[in-house]
Amino acid sequence: MTSAVVAVVGVGSGVAVLGAVHAMVNARLLRRPTLPPPPCSEPVSVCVPARDEGANIGACVEAIRASVGVGQLEVLVLDDGSTDATCRVASAAGARVVTGRKLPEGWLGKPHACAQLAEIATGSVLIFVDADVRVVSGAVAATVDLLRRHHLDMVSPYPCQLALTPIERLVQPLLQWTWLTFLPVRWSERNGPDTMVAANGQLLAVDTVAYMTVGGHSAVRGSVIEDVWLARAFKRMGKAVAVVDGTELATCRMYDSWPALREGYTKSLWAAGSASTAGLLALAYLVPPAAALLGRGRVRALGLAGYAAAVAGRAVCARRTGGRVADSAFHPVSVGLLIGLGLRSSRAKRKGLLRWKGRLVG
Repeated sequence: MTSAVVAVVGVGSGVAVLGAVHAMVNARLLRRPTLPPPPCSEPVSVCVPARDEGANIGACVEAIRASVGVGQLEVLVLDDGSTDATCRVASAAGARVVTGRKLPEGWLGKPHACAQLAEIATGSVLIFVDADVRVVSGAVAATVDLLRRHHLDMVSPYPCQLALTPIERLVQPLLQWTWLTFLPVRWSERNGPDTMVAANGQLLAVDTVAYMTVGGHSAVRGSVIEDVWLARAFKRMGKAVAVVDGTELATCRMYDSWPALREGYTKSLWAAGSASTAGLLALAYLVPPAAALLGRGRVRALGLAGYAAAVAGRAVCARRTGGRVADSAFHPVSVGLLIGLGLRSSRAKRKGLLRWKGRLVG
């Protein structure tokens, strides 16, 4: 029994160590924007899908319109059946606002909104931005520079995730931590299977011709994590896709309370993982700290090593992406919450209870 426990704790701690080392390598290799960026001479369309975003859309549009270094910029907002003042606020902020069409069978709301925006956009680069994102003045030009300088077809500059309440601080940093820990970011740009990609629709830029070639958002019409599946569609067509450091380009506060966070993750986590993923996370990030607390001798030593590695890896990610390094000490709690949210999401999916902003999503 003791040897089996030692083996399990040893394997879990080993995975945590490897993950931490990989995160350190990725943090060093992660592409970063040039600030201030070189001027952008080509036409750029910034597309903002919005549904009941009256409280967010004004500041979002104003930040985009304050962009510098872009000679030809259009800001498009699609009002996707809002019941609040989204349309009026977006128009007052200076965006061109388009009323969305009725949601067709087989489509989810965000892919449909993005597809409609792409239909009317005139830029050679399309940049999709969520309404809760705030870009800095050089973000648009810097994003286009990342796309062109590195000869990419899609680039996802990952925004700095603002996390203010305790629950946000526990869960939100895991967004960056997951791909920095498990994805070989530079190698996967042009190599590897289409499953080996990361993307964030909060700030996502594509070459327009490449986007049309892969079928645009119609290729991911029914996906609840349309950003990742769009990146996979690009990869399947042989396109170059990269997730890069967008910490200095934009911020986003996705959720401001536990109920909002819980429902947001419940909506989508079922599509982002599996039972084997949850098992691996538990083995590497829950078993070692449990062994450190409850074990003795070699078991405890291995557990402490695994816990220390997990904290170190999380701290590296936090430092690279603008998070709170001190929160890394609570990494086992974070992973436990993520696994719990994933189970809740899978259960809601099985029961057909997934909804978001008044619509069924699965």
